Amino acid sequence: MNLLEFISDERNLTTKTVELIPILARYPLVFLKGEMGSGKTSLVRTIGDILGFKHEVSSPTFSIINEYHAVSNNWGIQQVYHMDLYRLKTLQEALDIGILEYLDGPGLCIIEWPEMLQDLLQNEAHLDIQIEVLENQQRKYTLTV
Repeated sequence: MNLLEFISDERNLTTKTVELIPILARYPLVFLKGEMGSGKTSLVRTIGDILGFKHEVSSPTFSIINEYHAVSNNWGIQQVYHMDLYRLKTLQEALDIGILEYLDGPGLCIIEWPEMLQDLLQNEAHLDIQIEVLENQQRKYTLTV
């Protein structure tokens, strides 16, 4: 089911992202999809700005998982795990780093390159955010469940 769709660029990404925060509060598991360089981490950075993360968002490409704590906000989201599974080759590697503990934890999990987890999490309620690169530095965001 398509929940929200919007087109954005750098100028209005924050305004548009504010619209998706209440949806994130309902779905603590988010699969972030898009080609390399489409702006997945930029979206998480904007989410962090809105939620008031205590530390600036950086790409978890090498660390695999970054954990952020938010200041008090209207949506009750206090902890966010931002994962980038691009460098992992197998599901076993994800399990070995303890991914299940994060997924079962109290925070919002936003996962870039989630494909290897889809069979494992197929029965878990989650939100898909597909980012498509358009002309003129614009992006199309499609949120589905």
